[in-house]
Amino acid sequence: MKDFKDDQLIFLLCTPRSGSSLATAMIQNHPEVYAAQEMWYLLSLADLNIVPSRPYGGSAIVRQFVHGILPTGVYNKAARAFATEVYGSLLEQNRAHYLIDKSPRYYICLEFLDVLFPGSKRIGLFRNPLAVAASYKKVNQHTGEHFSLVHDLNKSEPSMKIVDLTVGLFRYYHYFKSKNVNTYILKYEDMARNPADELRKICQFTGIPYQDGMEKYGSPVSEAKANLFYSMGVGDPFLLQHKEAHADSIDIWKEQLTSEEIDAYCRVLGSGIFTALGYEEELAEAERITGEKYSVEPDVTLLQQIENHFAKISGYRWQPEYEMLYNKPLAVSPTPPSIDYGSGIKIENEDYEIALTQISQLETRVRLLENRLTKAYRDKQRLEYQLQEIRKKINQLKSLLPFGNKVASLVQGYLGGRREKS
Repeated sequence: MKDFKDDQLIFLLCTPRSGSSLATAMIQNHPEVYAAQEMWYLLSLADLNIVPSRPYGGSAIVRQFVHGILPTGVYNKAARAFATEVYGSLLEQNRAHYLIDKSPRYYICLEFLDVLFPGSKRIGLFRNPLAVAASYKKVNQHTGEHFSLVHDLNKSEPSMKIVDLTVGLFRYYHYFKSKNVNTYILKYEDMARNPADELRKICQFTGIPYQDGMEKYGSPVSEAKANLFYSMGVGDPFLLQHKEAHADSIDIWKEQLTSEEIDAYCRVLGSGIFTALGYEEELAEAERITGEKYSVEPDVTLLQQIENHFAKISGYRWQPEYEMLYNKPLAVSPTPPSIDYGSGIKIENEDYEIALTQISQLETRVRLLENRLTKAYRDKQRLEYQLQEIRKKINQLKSLLPFGNKVASLVQGYLGGRREKS
């Protein structure tokens, strides 16, 4: 689809269990809107830049190519072209004008999302964090999967659910801190209590023409469209037990979570994020249940440990407290008349393209050499660590022997003398 525009793309961004399945089911109940139950598509594209290990080998070579030879701008341009083709084709195939990409874990690649589609619409969906944790617990009881909030928060290798509930939440909180024309904040509780009113606001924000009854996802605008949407079988397993939004799950956390779980989670998050997101009453109720008064600040040490572990296993590195980029279009002249570097070098416009090529080649060489230097430094650190471990073991063995250090010195002296004679 050649004429695909950023404002046709709507990202629904939130942590898992925040109500995105309900929101998507209602918004897509419209002839001009296409959505899959979940996509996670841009994460797959972003992973190309991580270069994970492959069974056929060559990861080091691919890494050098991606991070050395291939300029970041070229990679991003190609990724956007690929994504645009996919999104545009889905719209064309389904005769729709707007596409909803609902992928809860996009907090992993927000920087990438901003670079690829800066003009897209972004809906930030937030829910009482305690209700999100309770929803996780409820779903895991339903599926038989393990989930223990108190235990899992203190594991040295936290699960992705814990990453969602902690680092993921703060990523979205910081991302939507700065409001602009491309962002809209949706509260789960408002959507559950007044779905029609909230859908009207969402339609006004996105440009989708509102239709009466959109919120009644159990009465689809088209049976064929609904069958296609639900055919993936992912998302909220309880969604189709109802035909429209309801408020029954708003206070689910009071029943699902124990006082120990509430206490553990509130200590990690701190009270500040509850207040910032508008959940002061829920925080007060949590403090009443536990009998505790929570610090405004989160447990920064634990959050950093969780983020570091995720970075280690995934390869992703994030900008601290990253906020959404909003760039207004700038008028940039493609060929300025001249560039004066203030060092006696002046490039006239006929040499401009040649100079750009030379700069690009030199920058590529710099990246390649930096990558090799980084690898050499890591190898040096690894070897130094191995040496330290071996020396530590030697000293431990010596300490177990009577006069171990003295005997070792005599043996070394004796062996040294024999080598000199020979």
